[in-house]
Amino acid sequence: MRNILITVMMLIVVALLFNTIIAQDGTGTKARIESQGTSANTRIGNLMSSQP
Repeated sequence: MRNILITVMMLIVVALLFNTIIAQDGTGTKARIESQGTSANTRIGNLMSSQP
């Protein structure tokens, strides 16, 4: 019973850490990756449009 309780508590902690670090709006890792991807797409688009 104790092992199950510890496992459940660890899963809850992992879920909270994921929401705090990865999925946080605006400052999480996901938002930073999306921002960098958008910036890269814009730069690539600008390079391709400047080609003759």
